[in-house]
Amino acid sequence: MPDALQLFKSMDRILIHVEGEAEESFVNEVLASHLIRVGFTSVSARLLGNARQRGRRGGIQGWMPSRKDLVRHLQEDANQCSALMVDYYALPQTGNKAWPGRYAAAQLPFHEKARMIEEALHNDIVATMGDVHPDRFIPFIMMHEFEGMLFSDCQRFGIGIGREDLVAAFQAIRDQFATPEEINDSSRTAPSKRILDLIPGYQKPLFGTLAALEIGLEAIRKECPHFDGWLTRLESLPSR
Repeated sequence: MPDALQLFKSMDRILIHVEGEAEESFVNEVLASHLIRVGFTSVSARLLGNARQRGRRGGIQGWMPSRKDLVRHLQEDANQCSALMVDYYALPQTGNKAWPGRYAAAQLPFHEKARMIEEALHNDIVATMGDVHPDRFIPFIMMHEFEGMLFSDCQRFGIGIGREDLVAAFQAIRDQFATPEEINDSSRTAPSKRILDLIPGYQKPLFGTLAALEIGLEAIRKECPHFDGWLTRLESLPSR
């Protein structure tokens, strides 16, 4: 029988757990084709836990049910790796819904926040399972949420959603920050809130996917270094 490392080396399928339909569409419509080109044979998205009940939206759930969902998948399919894509913005940080590392990350400089949470999540999953290969679970915390990445190219953002009249407004937001990932963490000024102020009827899954397809993965990677680092790590898995 092959050992765990040998088994892992043969894996070329990945399931990416996401918190919402915008991220689900992004994985299925944008990331999947790219990851298949670099060697994966199967790439799919899966809504975390109760988020799968599409008619009952309540934001990201607590860590314990999310962990149960992730561990169950990893145990059910030993020949597939698993990733996680969730927003830093509104991630529970206190009480019984708190996610590992989230409270402490709030006190850290921007460039340390996501990595601290990712490390805490990874350590928690590995400790819970005990015998899982560490590289089978690769979490990604989006700074500060998915919509931030759409500011990677404001011209194409506007074209993608048929609102070229808003390009200047998008660019004015983008110009306030060093990268789109730094567009901030606030109930009033988070990326999605800024977009909704400009487009009250903004439909996140539809418009987000249209914009991302128009912008292109290369531009998003260039402007969003943390996202690029996560994707680079995923790209290395099939060749191991």
